[in-house]
Amino acid sequence: MFDVAIVGAGILGLAHAYHLARAGKKVVVFERSAKAEGASIRNFGMLWPIGQPLGERYETALRSREHWLHVLGEAGIWHEQTGSLHLAYADDEAAVLQEFSFPNTLWLSAAQVHEKTRGIRSKNLQGALWSPTEICVDPREVIATLPAFLTERYGVTFHFGTTVFGYSHPGLSTSAGAFQSAQLIVCSGHELAMLYPAALAEHALTLCKLQMMRTTPQPGNWRLGPMLAAGLTLAHYESFQSCPSLAALKARLHAEYAEYERYGIHVLVSQNGHGELTLGDSHEYDQEISIFNNEQIDTLVLNYLATFLEAPHCQIASRWQGFYLKHKTQPWLIAHPEDHVTLVTGVGGAGLTLSFGLAERVTKELIET
Repeated sequence: MFDVAIVGAGILGLAHAYHLARAGKKVVVFERSAKAEGASIRNFGMLWPIGQPLGERYETALRSREHWLHVLGEAGIWHEQTGSLHLAYADDEAAVLQEFSFPNTLWLSAAQVHEKTRGIRSKNLQGALWSPTEICVDPREVIATLPAFLTERYGVTFHFGTTVFGYSHPGLSTSAGAFQSAQLIVCSGHELAMLYPAALAEHALTLCKLQMMRTTPQPGNWRLGPMLAAGLTLAHYESFQSCPSLAALKARLHAEYAEYERYGIHVLVSQNGHGELTLGDSHEYDQEISIFNNEQIDTLVLNYLATFLEAPHCQIASRWQGFYLKHKTQPWLIAHPEDHVTLVTGVGGAGLTLSFGLAERVTKELIET
């Protein structure tokens, strides 16, 4: 008999397991694949508080960051407190970034930007917004490593290659046989509908597809330094919505970058411990989604990347698609379709950033009972 069963060994499932097991709960995690391979490994590896608007979401991101640093240190997993730079190459971009007001952020001149990173194009660079809070991880390494760490350190049981068919308290029916658990938490990403389709249909969720790329390692131990964003990103994240100059910037971007807007493209860059650059991404929703990779999207990403990045090379080693659920009006979805069951989803592209902070909120009541 387990105290809590968790469906999904992506970052949300692992974060819930971590909090519960640390509090002394007996936890089991079921993952239908031989290893987790959903949205949690198909991203930049950015812990990105600066993308969350001030208030509950930003505070959750900062709290998550604290837990991340503790977990990464305990598990001995590579990470780098790189911080981030949002680059400005036009007057309207600089105006937005200079209006932006977050704790610890700072406007840097072009000369100061070049002191932070080796990889920035100088032509027309006006400056950048510096934020120290962002952390880079390799999501593939994190998701592959944490299960063994949680088992060894906190006694969490994992069943990979195991599909959960249904739950009738306390019975759990799976492809590996029957189990019992006092509570069920479902964190299976965009496949959540396999267990509770009716519950999900009640909520304003949309499916998002992204396309991303990763380069071969940069030569000579070349390091990017801070993770990078540029003008298109200012129109993407809600954290910039309060800036008075944003409307004018959006109008220009709409006129000059119509194809980018069509595919929801804004361009970010991170670098993992192996020296590989992760590049992307795009955002296509619901009926616009195709199972096929769109080469035009990758070309657009690389073309915009060339306007601000000067890496030694951008030889692409791999390309992939990711899928996640996003709530249309809320930062996440926490639902209780029946007694003893909690669904957690809809975090959009902020799964890594919010994971441990959100899981702390969800598990608080379970830990106290």
